[in-house]
Amino acid sequence: MSLASALKTGDVTELPSRRDEDWRWTDLRGLIRALPPAAPAHDGDVPAGPFAALTRAETVFVNGRHVADADTTSGVVSLRFVALADGASQGASHAVVVRPGERLVLLESHEGRAAGYLSDVALDIAVGEGASLERIVLVEDVAEAVNVITAEVALAPGAKFAQTVLTSGARRQRIETRVSHPGAHAEVRLDGAYLLDGQRHADLTTVVTHAGVDGTTSQLTKGMVTDQARGVFQGRIVVSPGADQTDARMGHHALILSDKAEIDAKPELLIFADDVSCAHGNTIGALDEDALFYAEQRGIPEVEAKAMLTEAFVGEVVERIEHEAARDVAAAWVARKLGGVR
Repeated sequence: MSLASALKTGDVTELPSRRDEDWRWTDLRGLIRALPPAAPAHDGDVPAGPFAALTRAETVFVNGRHVADADTTSGVVSLRFVALADGASQGASHAVVVRPGERLVLLESHEGRAAGYLSDVALDIAVGEGASLERIVLVEDVAEAVNVITAEVALAPGAKFAQTVLTSGARRQRIETRVSHPGAHAEVRLDGAYLLDGQRHADLTTVVTHAGVDGTTSQLTKGMVTDQARGVFQGRIVVSPGADQTDARMGHHALILSDKAEIDAKPELLIFADDVSCAHGNTIGALDEDALFYAEQRGIPEVEAKAMLTEAFVGEVVERIEHEAARDVAAAWVARKLGGVR
C-alpha cells in the first residue's frame, strides 16, 4: 500500500494507515477521505528555486509533469518538484544515475506554492563504483499539504553517498530513504533536520541495509517541535549475515518547546553478523534552562535566545554538508525558519 498506488488507482483503501507498523505515526488513510483531482499542466513561468544561484542545470517537475531536464551524471545540478495547483494531486518519478568514478552534487527542492495539494515523489538513485553523490534536500510544503517523498538508493562497491534533508513539515509529510549498501568500502552519510511549528507533521524514515563486508554508515538527525507540531524519526540499520566489519552509527536528538508538541522516535539496529561496530543514540528534551537564563541576563530577548540556541543545536547537521554554497543556503534557511520560534 502506498500513496503512489492510491493515486494510480483512485482507491483510498490503498493508502497506508496506522495499522501498518512503519506508518503508525503518519496515518494517511485516516486523514484522506477522497483523493483530489489530478493537477493540470502549467504553461506559465516557474518561480526561481532556493538553489537558483548555485547552478543553471535544472531538472524541473511542475504539478507532477516533467518540464525541464538537465544532465545529472556529474557536476552540480538542481532537481525541483514544484506544486502550483490548489487542491490537486500530483505524482512524479525520476531516476538519477552517477556513473563509475563521477562526482555529483544534487540540490533537490520540493516547493509548495499552492494550497492543499497532495504530492507523491519517487526517486531511483544509483551510484556507480568509486562514484560519489551528495544530495541536499530542502522541503518547503505549505501547512495544508500532504507530501510523500521516497528515494531508493543503490550503491556499488567503493561508492560514497551523502544526504542532508531539511524540512519544515506539512499537514502530513513523510521523507523516506532506503539504501542498499554493498559494503566493499562504500560510505554512507544520512543526515536530517526538521523544524516544525503550528500543527505541522514531518516523518523522516530511513532504512540502510548492509549486505557485504566493510561498509560504513554515519547518521545524524536533529529536530525541533513547538506549538502542536509532531516530529517522527524512524531509522533502521540492518547488518545482514556475512556483512562483517560494518561500522554503523546513528543519532537522533530533538527539542520539544511546547507542552502540546510531540516527537515519536524509533531507532533500530538489526545485526545478523558478529564482527561489527554499531551504535545508536536517541535524546529528546527541552532547551538548556541555564543557557537560556544566561542569554536573557545578557539582554537577549527570550524569543531571540530560543532561536539562537536552537540554531546552534541544529547547526551540527548543517555543518556536515560538504558543498560550501549549499551549506550557506541551508544555514540561511534554518535561521529564517527559527525567526518565529516561540
